[in-house]
Amino acid sequence: MPPTRSHLRDAVAAHLERRPAGREGLEDLLTALDAGADPADPAGPTALAGRITCSAVVVDRHRRVLYVRNRPGGSLLLPGGRVGPDDRTLLAAALRAVHEQAGIPPAALCRTAEYLDVPVDIGVDTAEAGPTGGEPARRHYDFRMVFHLAEEINEVAPRHEGAPGGEWLPFDEVGPPALRAGLLASGLDGLAEPVNASALIHDGAGRYLLHLRDHIPDIWEPGAWALLGGGREPQDTSLEDTVRRELWEEAGLEPSALEPFAVEHATGTDGTTVPVQIFAARWNGDPGALTLTEGVMLAWHDLRTMPRLRLSPSTLALIRRHAAEHVPEQGPEHPVEHTPEPVRAGSANVPVPHIVGVHLYLERDGEVLLGLRHPDSAYAGSTHHFLAGHCEQESAVSCLVREAQEEAGLDIDPAHVDLVHLVHVRDRPGAPPRMQLVFRARRWRGEPRLREPDRCVSWKWWPLDALPEPIVPYARAALEGIRAGRPYTELGWNDRWSAR
Repeated sequence: MPPTRSHLRDAVAAHLERRPAGREGLEDLLTALDAGADPADPAGPTALAGRITCSAVVVDRHRRVLYVRNRPGGSLLLPGGRVGPDDRTLLAAALRAVHEQAGIPPAALCRTAEYLDVPVDIGVDTAEAGPTGGEPARRHYDFRMVFHLAEEINEVAPRHEGAPGGEWLPFDEVGPPALRAGLLASGLDGLAEPVNASALIHDGAGRYLLHLRDHIPDIWEPGAWALLGGGREPQDTSLEDTVRRELWEEAGLEPSALEPFAVEHATGTDGTTVPVQIFAARWNGDPGALTLTEGVMLAWHDLRTMPRLRLSPSTLALIRRHAAEHVPEQGPEHPVEHTPEPVRAGSANVPVPHIVGVHLYLERDGEVLLGLRHPDSAYAGSTHHFLAGHCEQESAVSCLVREAQEEAGLDIDPAHVDLVHLVHVRDRPGAPPRMQLVFRARRWRGEPRLREPDRCVSWKWWPLDALPEPIVPYARAALEGIRAGRPYTELGWNDRWSAR
């Protein structure tokens, strides 16, 4: 069946969160969908007074977009057309079009980390009435879905022999203008980035935690053993946030430290290639003590039993690679004693690596820059906070410079950065401890602007003696410490906080 009314409504809403200026052209469609218009019933009493089409915007590594000709000598067009009766999603319709019209199969394409399943553009056009009056004028709504190539393709191969070929056009030659403007302003560079994250959890003694998935249709690898994890959601600020959210939602599992290990390429339920960031974590608890909300069961397995499991070859190869690089600390003759309950951050005598966060303190004319986080943010929704981020494979100052540019378009020279406060914080009992570093930039270039509206809805300068509410507690503690000239604050330990 074609995309449902709710699917279209969600796609339009997600697009307008990024491009609110397009609301006027889509108001009629939103009104019709809210009133119950059914795009799956074109001739019925609830038929949508408009036609839904879908196009594929395929971006290569040279920031070019694929166009095809519908006939020899014809105009260059994006691969696309009407949404068919078997296109269950907008992405499926776009994938079918690019396969049929350009010969590129779904396995050669990846969703983009920047847009996922949100249209990069929605074109609105009014088609003229038929020459005999048999078909009235009606609006066409073209949902343009963006993809990267999973691997470099130098030439577009037509699907059918004798069919017209295709061409790659640079962003500044793309039409229509709204799509061109969106692409030029985007960070799309054609490089396939991971959009899913999974956790390779091991006990340090050669055992790995595997998840037996439900045996139901339309999920990835039904009925197979797999790693815990899932797809990135708009509120996730990083892929580590994604895997931590998935671990907590699926099993109530909260490992103290996660380290990037590898990128695996899987095949999604729509046939596209899905790069998956694999994080490794050590844990030695009892899977039976976890609260499993998805799948059938969790269990420890080692390399002796895994070949007998229904397990994807790529996952087995990944685990073998990890096992070869990490020799068990204790052999079978000295098995590790496993705790009956999950080992949580803060447990006595358990070494716990800390998560490192960096925060930007900008002061101008007695006012400090704070952002209001998006209501759907996984952390501190609708709450004021510093410009902040987690350290990845980089130094803290490098992380600060990168986050300032990515989140607010600010250019900061590392030579103009000083550490002004440190907060050692634990958000709640059992949560992983965090070292929150607050850096002052003495100089910077640019005015704060919204670069990631799905994470932050506004930037504003606030007087230091009139801070907004609500504000992240450790951010307030850091601001108070900076004003008092203190370098260090502890927050959330033993249900109290102290300043030194």
